[in-house]
Amino acid sequence: MTAENPPSAETILLAPNCSLDARSALLFFGSVCAVSFGIAGALAIAGMWPILPFAGLEMLLLAWALRASLRRREQLQIITISDEQLVIETRGRHELQRIVFPRHWAQVKLRRAESALHPSRLTIESHGRLYEVGSFLTEEERRGLAARLRRSIGRINESPRLSQQD
Repeated sequence: MTAENPPSAETILLAPNCSLDARSALLFFGSVCAVSFGIAGALAIAGMWPILPFAGLEMLLLAWALRASLRRREQLQIITISDEQLVIETRGRHELQRIVFPRHWAQVKLRRAESALHPSRLTIESHGRLYEVGSFLTEEERRGLAARLRRSIGRINESPRLSQQD
């Protein structure tokens, strides 16, 4: 509980599960580059020089993917539920977005995916506004969060008492 949260507030912290840190990513990238360019170099010496540009493109793509993965580590969502309101703060590398819903009118909706390849969407909605939470969670985690939010927020016009369960 922080100083800005009232004592009767429930806080849910959401962060992506990123087990790869910068040092591990660098070691992984270096080892894959060494193997890839080693094989490509040996084949280039044997006369198959067109392999080198493709190996370089593969390593650029791998570097981009690792960078995107490391940036995802910095994403964070904080959901604070008080007696009166529901506050969602989304923090990224260079951004902070804060949206406030009246708790009494907020609705939790778990929308099914339009196709099997897409995940479901968990949204908080009120007065014509909606905001997606937990987009980086697994399907099971998203369903669990939806159930927890429904217990904490309740249905429209029916806000249950907050319990201190973290």
